[in-house]
Amino acid sequence: MTYTGLTWDHPRGHDALAASANGLVDWSVQPLEGFESHPIDDLCARYDLVVLDHPHLGEALDAGCLRPLDDLFTATELEGWRTGSIGPTMRSYAMDGRQWALPLDAATQVAATRTDLAGDAPTTWDEVRGLARRVPVALSLAGPHALLTFASVAVALGEEPATDPDELIGDTTGLAVLDLMADIDSLAPAATRPLNPIGLLELMTDTDLLAHCPLVYGYVTYSGRLAFTDAPTAGPGGRPGSTLGGTGLAVSARCTPGTELVDHIRWLMSPEAQRDFLPRHSGQPSARAAWTDPSAVAADFYRNTTTTCEQAWVRPRHAGYIRFQTEASAVVRDALAGRTGHLAALDRMRALYRTSRAPKEGRA
Repeated sequence: MTYTGLTWDHPRGHDALAASANGLVDWSVQPLEGFESHPIDDLCARYDLVVLDHPHLGEALDAGCLRPLDDLFTATELEGWRTGSIGPTMRSYAMDGRQWALPLDAATQVAATRTDLAGDAPTTWDEVRGLARRVPVALSLAGPHALLTFASVAVALGEEPATDPDELIGDTTGLAVLDLMADIDSLAPAATRPLNPIGLLELMTDTDLLAHCPLVYGYVTYSGRLAFTDAPTAGPGGRPGSTLGGTGLAVSARCTPGTELVDHIRWLMSPEAQRDFLPRHSGQPSARAAWTDPSAVAADFYRNTTTTCEQAWVRPRHAGYIRFQTEASAVVRDALAGRTGHLAALDRMRALYRTSRAPKEGRA
């Protein structure tokens, strides 16, 4: 039997899955933007395996479109992957007491630098401000990334967003974040604003138009051409503010997986696959052992960003979050462009967040 699978259209998301499929899974791809925002219930209605982002879990559970992996793997296996995965990657796919996806890939926002243009990467946000006055520096603001950058800076400044289910962020931190982002963005090359993370990294590697991006999702496939380092902190010894990304491999509710498919998924999480096969096929594994292996392919990439990945912030995962992420990002862009005052922008973001958490019509 051949199963259908959907992943995202980049070597990091596709190559290892396709190379290991051996006729068992027929993998299709969707653009990064689809991965970030396409309704998960529609994808699960069409595919047996879906590579997803953890904030989609709330909507997936609301729609009942995923198969709990506790029914396919033993508690011992799941606990082993939980303790062996870097940072919060495994737990980001756990919800309502069940495991809904396995962390096939680990990523978070880190700093990317053209050291030939910028020198060593700045380590604090004040240093980023200074660098932006000397060389081209840009924030990642396209699509949902305006909000994700906002959240990561807030974490660095000492306040995780959404810890209160009714409030997104306090005035003091929120205004400080928007002021910092607006200062840096005012100096950024205009061509960077519509670019997703892949586009930003491509611009850095193919041209001299961008020397540094302080927060962009790390891609091991660009390691060597770019220097990847931990996300900036508020000050020496502080927490590197970053929002967890990466991908999880989920089984749709429409799929009845046979032993061969379950064994294949188990192998993808194995030390052999995580430390060897995935890295050799452009993958970015989730196993901590792969990140800390000094002989790993692109060992500098992993070693220089491990601290950030271990401490990354996990986004809310309630049904309604994805729409909030999209709408709040537009509010952040309006604030940076001066179309909305910063306090008004914060009030609007908080209102959108409360709306996203409100019970849906017809549900208790």
